[in-house]
Amino acid sequence: MNLHKTLATVSGMTMLSRITGLVREFLIARTFGASVYTDAFFVAFRIPNLLRRLFAEGAFSQAFVPILAEYKNQRGDEATRSLIHHVATVLAWSLLATTILGIVAAPTIVMLVASGFAGDVQAMGLSVVMTRIMFPYILFMSLVALSGGILNTWREFRVPAFTPVLLNLSFIAASLFLAPYLSQPVYGLAIAVFIGGLLQLGFQIPALRKIGMLPHIGLNPFSALRDAGVRRVLKQMLPATFAVSIAQISLIINTNIASHLADGSVSWLSYADRLMELPTGLLGVALGTILLPSLSKANACGDQQEYSSLLDWGLRLTFLLAMPAAVSLMVLSEPITTTLFHYGKFDAVSVTMTARALLAYGVGLMGLILVKILAPGFYAKQDIRTPVKIGIGVLIATQLMNLLFVPQIAHAGLALSIGLAATMNAALLFYFLKKRGVYKPEPGWPLFLARLSGALLLLAAVGMMIAAQFDWIAMKNTPLLRIGALLMIVAICIISYFGSLMVMGFRFSDFKRNSD
Repeated sequence: MNLHKTLATVSGMTMLSRITGLVREFLIARTFGASVYTDAFFVAFRIPNLLRRLFAEGAFSQAFVPILAEYKNQRGDEATRSLIHHVATVLAWSLLATTILGIVAAPTIVMLVASGFAGDVQAMGLSVVMTRIMFPYILFMSLVALSGGILNTWREFRVPAFTPVLLNLSFIAASLFLAPYLSQPVYGLAIAVFIGGLLQLGFQIPALRKIGMLPHIGLNPFSALRDAGVRRVLKQMLPATFAVSIAQISLIINTNIASHLADGSVSWLSYADRLMELPTGLLGVALGTILLPSLSKANACGDQQEYSSLLDWGLRLTFLLAMPAAVSLMVLSEPITTTLFHYGKFDAVSVTMTARALLAYGVGLMGLILVKILAPGFYAKQDIRTPVKIGIGVLIATQLMNLLFVPQIAHAGLALSIGLAATMNAALLFYFLKKRGVYKPEPGWPLFLARLSGALLLLAAVGMMIAAQFDWIAMKNTPLLRIGALLMIVAICIISYFGSLMVMGFRFSDFKRNSD
């Protein structure tokens, strides 16, 4: 398998997802701005979204895929199919119970996540209703995560990578055609989440049938629990639930803190987070997705040289592409925010506040992406304890930084603490991988980093100089001109960055990579 080609395919699908995600955020910003309505929606959506990442895409995938790869490579199709059926049964019934509990306990959950809403009857009421509408999303997405893990193990990356587009399309359709006809328009966004989850689950079914691994959900989860493979997955999931979700847990705590700040703070952070997710998804999620099955196979085959080489390839590619993304987000935070969101009810104050959060996120973008590359280095070896220990320290450090930053820069301090904590997390993961000999850096890193540093300095200088020539907020009345100006700056920055690398001797052929 050509990993470079596979990465391009997955990144392309992820790019489509992120672009439709930006369209959805544009429509939400234009229609609702940054208000009590959007604050209530983002709080309500964050609850099932957190659980999805805790129990589905994050912890479950990291625990399930290495064991599934082991079964596939060593035990044959029948044993693998049996494991899939039993895991699906336990997952479906446990998440159904969680969904019912979440719907019943929605007021308590909202109060725990956003205690600042306690004195705001409108925000509290909106959040509770939307939480109840959206809570089944965790059930749908847990089964989507199961399906995606199976397909990725069979090297069918395109379908799972495209699936998130369906949620964004559901948002777009609801914003345009449903919300205007509801007595409370913001409820249309909650309904979109429910429908989007169903669409994503249904989209996976044909691909699973094609490879002969469509899960069957049994009626007796207790019988399925007797499967030794299921117990291994659950044993790995418990610590992985915490290990892969440090940023998400911090995000929930930060949401609670933001609910006590100025109205709109939750929304400003959410809009900035959406912009940050573009490079995070294209690089971190895409690379992590294709690396985990390959690393798991290398570990199952006992090929430690291949294991280290895969990590080295992933890290070099991350530095090559993520560093310019981080610099661009910081240098162009205001141009990006105005061009994408400064329409309708999204005013100049919201632009400034969102841009500040985006700048703060940009500081830690490399850490956020590197965690997604380095963590699979532990999970593929079924080592969950090390990331857990690191995660506990990082979580504490995040809240200590909140105490320092929030009084000084309000909501932007929350974004900065998450980014810096992710950088700490990545540094510690790297240290232990290298210390234990799991990862041995290949030759050429000093020269590689020196070239990158020179190209990044040029990119930053060019971006700042050209961006300063425009009054981005005043260009609200000429949106096409503003879009054209931003695209021009981005194009010039890209040419400057990669052009300078080529002059310094960089060659893209050095990143070609194959994996069996």
